[in-house]
Amino acid sequence: MEFRPCIDIHNGKVKQIVGGSLKDGADTASENFVSGQDAAFYAEFYKKNNLKGGHVILLNAKGSEYYEKTRAQAISALRAYPGGLQIGGGIHDGNAKDYLEAGASHVIVTSYVFRNGRIEYGNLEKLVKCVGKDKLVLDLSCRRKDGVYYIVTDRWQNYTHTELSENLLEDLSGYCDEFLVHAVDVEGKANGIEERVVSLLGNWGKIPITYAGGVHDLSDLEKLKKLGNDKVNITIGSALDLFGGKLKWEDVLQYFLKA
Repeated sequence: MEFRPCIDIHNGKVKQIVGGSLKDGADTASENFVSGQDAAFYAEFYKKNNLKGGHVILLNAKGSEYYEKTRAQAISALRAYPGGLQIGGGIHDGNAKDYLEAGASHVIVTSYVFRNGRIEYGNLEKLVKCVGKDKLVLDLSCRRKDGVYYIVTDRWQNYTHTELSENLLEDLSGYCDEFLVHAVDVEGKANGIEERVVSLLGNWGKIPITYAGGVHDLSDLEKLKKLGNDKVNITIGSALDLFGGKLKWEDVLQYFLKA
């Protein structure tokens, strides 16, 4: 289990939001924290702490008036920490190489692969051909409906018909280097992890997987380590004092140094 940092960018600013609250139409979200620092500041901070594999996420749609500001922030982060960060948000075969050339270690993709509620294997194969399996992370972020966790797209707003399952992980692992999974129902709430999701990921655990959502304190890390069979990496956002929360950054680093 590794700690993977994050930089979420919305309306041109580094933020921590409640994941399920994001609305493209008005570029709004319920905000836990809005930073006075830019994305490059956080990238340099993570570089100083020798933390790799974190993700930069663009939370504005391409048509948003804020998109270019958000994208500029993301590019500045990649350039501040070449090879140290992954990037997601509106990635497709036409722009993926641009982000790698700007310094991303990997591109993270959901919506280009999941179309009309299903997996679009043609687009997936285009991405693999474009950047290579070793540079691709598939984001399988999910929300619960009728007791089932379904993959969600378009900044977590639209349900697909695809269930998060070990069979899905097995199938898609042949196309990518890692998975990223936001448990959207608990994302940004810092009220505890989505245990069923973590258990599912840990039971499979054949390639690197990063889980995000709900971490509140160090006891959640212990729970995640156990349920995830020590195979699931973790991102912490809103709970961290770095983003206005109560969980001390230094305590998290020390936890992983001892683990």
